[in-house]
Amino acid sequence: MKNIFTRLASTESKIAPLILRITYALVLWPHGAQMLLGWFGGYGFSGTMSYFTGEGGLPLVIAFLVILLEFFGSLFILFGFFTRLTAVACIILFIGMILTVHEQFGFFMNWYGNMKGEGFEYHLFGMGILLSLVISGAGKASVDALIARSKNK
Repeated sequence: MKNIFTRLASTESKIAPLILRITYALVLWPHGAQMLLGWFGGYGFSGTMSYFTGEGGLPLVIAFLVILLEFFGSLFILFGFFTRLTAVACIILFIGMILTVHEQFGFFMNWYGNMKGEGFEYHLFGMGILLSLVISGAGKASVDALIARSKNK
């Protein structure tokens, strides 16, 4: 019987999950880099922690996990490393973002700058990509595929 890690890593060598992984990481990793490193005009770790725990009202551990998940989670998705677990964690993150911040602004993003925040349509795209990866696995060119292949030998 296969162990849990082999089952979680199982995937077919398909190109579509690879495209989804690259797309997700290209969009999300810069946000994580803003929060953790201060790149791309971000506030860095201490500034983001201060905002999340102060104005955002998040508990310290949740704020810390959000920063790590956006930065390292997007890299895990990119490389196809524990893809299903990471995707589930990121779906939970997106649900939290919607419920705590974006729901009040409705569905649409703030295209014209006339609202005080952003809606949640962007988050639904991210959750769709992640749900596809939960179902399909990491696909071609992934660490998960290497793990599954080595365990099956």
